Amino acid sequence: MPFLGILEDRKLRHVPGTVVLEEGADHVRSGTITGRLKHGSGRNSHIILIPQPSDDPNDPLNWSTVKKLTAFGVTSFGCILYAAVISGMLNSVWANMSLELDTSIARLVQTNGYQALVVGVTGPIFNALARKYGKRPIFLSASIICLVANIVGSAVNTYNGLLTSRILQGFAIAPYESLIFTLISDMFFVHERGVYAAWINFLLAGISNLVTVVTGPIGTNLGWRWIFYLMVLFTGIQAILQFFFVPETSYNRNHQLDLDEIGNDEEKGELDEKRIEGAEASMISHTENLEGAIPSSSATSTPIRPKSFLENLSIVSGSFSEENLFQLCLAPLAVFSNLAVAWVIVVNSMFVCFYVVIAFVLSQLFSAPPYLMDPTSVGYLSFGPFVGGVIGTVVLGATLDPFIIFCARRNKGVYEPEYRLVFSIVSLTCGAGLIGWGVVVGKHDSPYAAATLHGLMLFGVMIACVTSSAYALDAYRSMAAEIFIATMTVKNLLVYGFSYFQNNWVAEAGVTRVFYVWGGISLGLSLTAPIVFFYGKRYRSFWARHNLLEKWHIRTHEE
Repeated sequence: MPFLGILEDRKLRHVPGTVVLEEGADHVRSGTITGRLKHGSGRNSHIILIPQPSDDPNDPLNWSTVKKLTAFGVTSFGCILYAAVISGMLNSVWANMSLELDTSIARLVQTNGYQALVVGVTGPIFNALARKYGKRPIFLSASIICLVANIVGSAVNTYNGLLTSRILQGFAIAPYESLIFTLISDMFFVHERGVYAAWINFLLAGISNLVTVVTGPIGTNLGWRWIFYLMVLFTGIQAILQFFFVPETSYNRNHQLDLDEIGNDEEKGELDEKRIEGAEASMISHTENLEGAIPSSSATSTPIRPKSFLENLSIVSGSFSEENLFQLCLAPLAVFSNLAVAWVIVVNSMFVCFYVVIAFVLSQLFSAPPYLMDPTSVGYLSFGPFVGGVIGTVVLGATLDPFIIFCARRNKGVYEPEYRLVFSIVSLTCGAGLIGWGVVVGKHDSPYAAATLHGLMLFGVMIACVTSSAYALDAYRSMAAEIFIATMTVKNLLVYGFSYFQNNWVAEAGVTRVFYVWGGISLGLSLTAPIVFFYGKRYRSFWARHNLLEKWHIRTHEE
């Protein structure tokens, strides 16, 4: 049985996702794995690189650290602006806007819902286009669309004008909310992904709560239009940086290099061979096939030349898939047939929505008696969840990757993706925070206590989202793009639905009762994680043997 009690599979010699991660374990024989597979450098020289990079210097896995971090940093800036700031940038000024635009707060909140609906509907389309033509043209298009949307928002005087701006913004959110996760698997190896997954989840959840801290004073002192003016400035800068410093990261790598995705269909024989030797034997077999699978630059008369800076500026770099666009649009829906993937999608979607349901009612509850807060004070309430998000990010960023290396070492060098889920039980703090927040606000107690419980809630959100996202990247990397598109679609459709009833529900039933419901749902979802942890490997084996996507001829990975 693998370390920490993960249930062993009895069907396959090697289950996709299970890999020999660390050199030096007592089962690795000299001259087999260690002599043929590429390893990390420096302090990670004992770590086997999963997936294996090709010999092409243009392979994103082979990019320099500076180039990787620059591309990831600029796209993260876009993630902040489009996926984190846009949706919540007006939450603290709804009360003021309702007076100026002569409409209700509930109706203004619905503009967030329509925006989320656009994001959810367009997500699969953007994913299909990214799979077909690469991610670079999609990111650039999104940046330009959002720039136009912000210009429109800065000039409108009516509710319909605001709605038009919010809908246009929705077209820009989808790529930066979901495709950015696939950049992690495009450019980074298994042992590096945890910290980047934690960072992206922090941008999507933590920064979203800091937005009102900034926009609240702007709305109070300068007016809500200045929020749009500043967004025009920053989205224009980001679009320029995205064009010059983020090359295409999609790459058609030989599938034999994806050691984490390749399984061994042979039925297992004796029990004592089933785990370590199966993983090792499969990797050795594919390692032998790699010799000659990818042309080596040293073995050719014309070495592969790195692309120049000008060549990297090309917006479209050709086609990355032979599938038709309709089939690619279906792929994010088809991944629901995998139960483990469906669990990841539901957990990510719902936990993100748990902080959205608070954001919807902040202005409604704290602008009214007995609190009577102005937009600046309402915005400051988000310091609590921001701090909770920071703590969650720091904890997971510092521990998640070292922890899985520790687990692999204790597991005789074999890494199981389920190790990413060990910390997920801590997400129970989300449910506790939701219930506590509802009680405190329902009793009109200290807003500082409410902000603290809001932070506890977001800490749990970070734990749930980071661990499940990292698990999806490692256990089902071939479906990563589709998984995060599906997550984004479900989440935004839920937000659209919540925008129709959350504010009215709180007004009619009371904030305490409403958040007892949300807290109970959160606690229930957190308690499902141990099931996936203990049975995840067996299900990965089952999926490898009964892959419905293959039966339906839907491809999520180009070889």
